Amino acid sequence: MAQRSAVVASRVGLHARPAALFARAAAEAGIPVTIAKDGSGAVDAASVLAVMTLGAQHGDEVTLTAEGEDAERVLEELVTLLTTDLDA
Repeated sequence: MAQRSAVVASRVGLHARPAALFARAAAEAGIPVTIAKDGSGAVDAASVLAVMTLGAQHGDEVTLTAEGEDAERVLEELVTLLTTDLDA
């Protein structure tokens, strides 16, 4: 199992477009990916509604966890997406 931390860069947090893009990327990975905030329960990162329910805001630290042989690469891509300000 691979795990990475990231700080949400989007000024609107994990809502609307940022959440949709993140969830789509997680789903396309084809391996189980979950995302958690502040030690709360992890949610399925492939689901837009679940990711939005997470309620992560700009500057919040989140933890990504994935399983599978390609987990490290997938998490690296998702960390890049999370730490890029999509609203700039």
